Amino acid sequence: MNWPASGMTDAQSVLRAAVGEIHGDARPGQQRMVEVLSESLESGVHLLVQAGTGTGKSLGYLAPALAHVVDTGERVVIATATLALQAQLANKDIPAALDAVEEVTGVRPKAAVMKGRTNYACLYRSRGGVDPGQAALIGAGEFGSAPVAADDTSKLGLEVLALREWVEQEVQDGGLGDRDDAPSHTARGWAQVSIPNRECLGVNACPFGEQCLVEASRDRARKADLVVTNHALLAFDAMQNRTILPEHGAVIIDEAHELVSRITTAATDELTQGIVDRTARRAMEWLDDDLGHDFLTAAEELGIALGESEPGRVTSGTAPVVYAASVVRDVSRRVATALGGNKDTDADRTQALGAVREVYDVAERIAALADADVVWITDSEIAGKAVYVAPLDVSGLLRTSVFGETTAVLTSATLALGGSFEPVAAQVGLRRSERVEEVEDPPEFAWRAFDVGSPFDYRRQGILYAATRLPNPGRDGLTKETLAEVAQLVWAADGRTLGLFASRRAAEQAADHCRRELPGFTILCQGDAQLPELTRRFQEDPRACLFGTMSLWQGVDVPGDTCQLVLIDKIPFPRPDDPLMQARKKAVDDAGGNGFMQVAATHAALLLAQGSGRLIRRADDRGVVAVLDPRLMKARYGSFLRSSLPDFWLTTDGDVAVHALRRLRGEE
Repeated sequence: MNWPASGMTDAQSVLRAAVGEIHGDARPGQQRMVEVLSESLESGVHLLVQAGTGTGKSLGYLAPALAHVVDTGERVVIATATLALQAQLANKDIPAALDAVEEVTGVRPKAAVMKGRTNYACLYRSRGGVDPGQAALIGAGEFGSAPVAADDTSKLGLEVLALREWVEQEVQDGGLGDRDDAPSHTARGWAQVSIPNRECLGVNACPFGEQCLVEASRDRARKADLVVTNHALLAFDAMQNRTILPEHGAVIIDEAHELVSRITTAATDELTQGIVDRTARRAMEWLDDDLGHDFLTAAEELGIALGESEPGRVTSGTAPVVYAASVVRDVSRRVATALGGNKDTDADRTQALGAVREVYDVAERIAALADADVVWITDSEIAGKAVYVAPLDVSGLLRTSVFGETTAVLTSATLALGGSFEPVAAQVGLRRSERVEEVEDPPEFAWRAFDVGSPFDYRRQGILYAATRLPNPGRDGLTKETLAEVAQLVWAADGRTLGLFASRRAAEQAADHCRRELPGFTILCQGDAQLPELTRRFQEDPRACLFGTMSLWQGVDVPGDTCQLVLIDKIPFPRPDDPLMQARKKAVDDAGGNGFMQVAATHAALLLAQGSGRLIRRADDRGVVAVLDPRLMKARYGSFLRSSLPDFWLTTDGDVAVHALRRLRGEE
């Protein structure tokens, strides 16, 4: 790295210096995090560390990470799930931590943010190499030569012109063309200035390779001591034999409760008739008529097979969609051979070859119908039918390519489910028998777990109301009793309600009911506007309620009096028609385990913990979490779910919850 190893840096001193810049004194949870992370980074023992909301966990892991960098010269990677946290780290926490390290040691490490290729502008695409699927919408000339459509008022054309001007300014200013810094744009607009991985020409072949913004970002990461990335890029690095991220000695995975979901998403592929058809037409220019016709026919066969198939999991090797995928695979292999046989440097041909190889890889995976994969069909009113393939289990990938290669620290506010870290550990490939209490002479894959606590007094600040007097949830929407309970609780809270529902239908049903029964309140429902706009209005209106589905369970942070009631309509088990989750459950059952507890109940516990965590975001927050599903108390698995939640004071009496909410608004 950039300096020789020194003596052991006092990570606690780094923490105190960093915290002093932001909010005064280090918190007990931060200090405990620094202690256990320092031990793990030194010993190589993996660590799961739960740090409750308000702990200040970012500085709790940055201080020991940077101390480790200074002491060993090893690079440390930090992986987050969300762009919001990535931005917070890059713009606030890391600069404060770097200042602190410099103050304590006299050395200032370098930090860099590293994202996937499509998050950066591509100069070849921006300067004229438009997406063929939209070439008719905007001009394909060189930059500056009227790049908008024939109709100069084209919204997309004007958007792309603004993006292209911004890209050139980024090049001039030495920027990276990061999408987060770009002018306002749509996904279609961004597609005209960025490029998928498989279609990249490569630095040597691209006419603008020496100026490549992606390579500039990778070069900064290679020169940095601390690299911030995301779960998806961590997944691609694992799947591609650690060839994407720069070499590193440790990885700290924040928002680790989302790791398995993000890794699964990154390893999931899709195939539709439209994808194959567009790829075929893109390659047609370099194919003979027969081969081009075969490619288009293969796309049609896939469309016919999808049309004949019902949505759901595909398990038979004789299923129409499996046969159609094999046809697409065979034809795309021949097309790739034809396109790759010519050694010319035609950029469009090279990009078409990349798209064909992508189709081939996905079709081959679907046609194989391997035991390690789950294949299923979906049907959307907007997008039509598609076939997907995803890994049945990602624990093996994480065990081999993450935990088997470097010291890993996983941290989140919700890692202990049912009072134990072992459900999450198992999902990421760590075994119960490998858990250790000490770091001396650890075996391979040894791991420890700690809960550093929370700065909040949950029993004093919040009430968990489990509505045992209501009927069990059904499949026909919310019952009239549940709707009445929702309205009464919202009235008692004088609005100030975040409603977390298991489906869009339930959220809309509850919103419509409350609008009728409580005309003086502002009832916002997901879908009424973009989520940032709804969240802003929720924060600004003291009597507003915000109802929605999964994106609200983990993505909304509204401290203070704005949110004094969190409503949860039902335990968020996986949908019975979710092919991947049902396949995982069956696999556990077939192996002799309890698939319901290991998959469905663990999934529900994680979401319940995240959802109920929306209530208390700072030390002076007060309120009620109301779970309108009596199974939380009455079912055998209820105790597992309850022990996954913050330690609120528990009641099953709805009148107690109503009176508590009225007291908060000063009426009792």
